[in-house]
This record gives sequence, structure tokens and C-alpha cells, in this order.
Amino acid sequence: MIQKLRGVGVALVTPFNTDGTIDYDALANLIELQINGGTSYIVALGTTGEPATLSKAEKSEVLEFILQKVAGRIPVVVGCGGNNTAELIAQAKEYENDSRIAALLSVAPFYNKPNQNGVYAHFKALADNVNKPILLYNVPGRTGINISVDVVVRLAGECKNIIGIKEASGNVAQCMQLASRCPKDFILISGDDALTLPLIACGFSGVISVLQNAYPVQFSHIVGLALDGRFAEARAEHYKFLPIIDTLFAEGSPSGVKAYLELQGKAKNVVRLPLATVSDTLYAKIKTLNSAVK
Repeated sequence: MIQKLRGVGVALVTPFNTDGTIDYDALANLIELQINGGTSYIVALGTTGEPATLSKAEKSEVLEFILQKVAGRIPVVVGCGGNNTAELIAQAKEYENDSRIAALLSVAPFYNKPNQNGVYAHFKALADNVNKPILLYNVPGRTGINISVDVVVRLAGECKNIIGIKEASGNVAQCMQLASRCPKDFILISGDDALTLPLIACGFSGVISVLQNAYPVQFSHIVGLALDGRFAEARAEHYKFLPIIDTLFAEGSPSGVKAYLELQGKAKNVVRLPLATVSDTLYAKIKTLNSAVK
């Protein structure tokens, strides 16, 4: 299943009912739309799925629901990160014997702000204690720290089960260094929808996408063109979606994409506190952009 982590992975939202409970009917429909729309793999309980505001029981229920509905048709990657290394290892061990889970996506430890030695030791401990493929997740805008290229290269060389990275630093120079220095079989995944095309040109194998929730057919096509080296065609289509990508993150994610999903009749425009729905002004802009997509 690991070789299938190429193309577009969707950072799947968790849809809610108006009373804040999980909307499993909408979640089932979203899963089918993703699989039928060309999504390569699903990322469950990633940032876009709002796991920070799900209880432990809810996270278990959502994951089991996704795994059952996907039923092995495409790989499922599970978000599994934290800033307490021992607790993270215990959490990850709960997943390691589930063959339905292709890999774990583990974000850099947030809030504590460790130095790079601490970042290395955190992921090395996770890899040493958990028998499951691991994708690192670098997103300094959320965690407050960057995983340096040196640390990624070291982990890639020393830990056989650290198989790749979702890179969302927004630093293209850093991404090029990763592509030039990491082992050839190390999976490089864009964590920024807007940078997907240039990063594929640098050697990345695809993206874990928020946009994919709302436009799976279109974005799968764009990424497929880029991976085939047809950049002129991909660029023309990609530029049409740049204004939409901007609105996804203008007032926080997944608030933006949930507005699109409501307009498309796929899920309710509900997030859990401390997130809030987008402003009326942004919603109006989103409505205009959504209606213009063919």
C-alpha cells in the first residue's frame, strides 16, 4: 500500500450536524465521493479533520467508520502526533497491528518548541517503538517549529519505517534541499495546495490536500497532469483554483472548505470551537468562486 501514496491524498474533514455531533451520513458520502473522484489515499484524523476537538472515543469511532467504509479500496493514513513523546508512542501502538492502516502521519511536537536534537529524538523514539510506516509532518505555521533538512535526512537514513514527509513549511528552497538530499525512495509530499505544481517539479510525488475535499475530480486531474510532466496543461488548470485555495485558509481551516462543502450540498457548514465559521463577506466570495467552477 505504501507505493500507492502518490498523487493526491485528501486531508478528510469531519462533518458535523448542527448540534455539533458527528454527521456520519455526510462522512460516508464524502468517502465515496473521494474514492470515485480519483483520490489516491485518505488521511483520517489529520488537522483538517479537527481531531483536537474530538474526544478519544470520537476519534476511535471516526477512524473505525472510515476504515470500514473505505474497505481497502484505497490506502488510509492516520494522523497521530503530539508533544508528549511517551503518550504519542502509546497512542501509535494502538494502531500498529491494524493492517487497514497504511501509515501514520506524525506532526512535529508543538508548543514545547524543542531544539532540533529534541525533534530528532522525538521521532527516533517513535520509530524505534512502533512497527508501522511513519510520515513526518512539518508545518511550522501551526507547530511553532521547523523540522530541519538535516534532521529529516538523518531520520530517513537511520529509521527504515520513517518513509516520507508531508512538507508544509512553504519554503521552496527547503523543499528543494529535501528532494536533493533525501534517499530516492523517501516519499516527499506537499502540504500546501498552492505549491503542489512547483514541488512536483522539484521531485515531490504529490500532495495531501484540503482542496481535494471539495474538488476531487478536478484537483486529481491537475496533479495527474503534473506527475506526467504535462506542466503547461496543469498550470492552466491550477491557476483557476488559486483564488479558491486562498479562501480555504483566509479565516482558518477547515472553516473555508466546509463553506464550500455546504454550498455543494455535501456537508453542513459547522466547525467546533475554538474554530468559527467564515465571515459573511468571505462566504459570499466563496459562493461566487464555487459557482464559477465548471
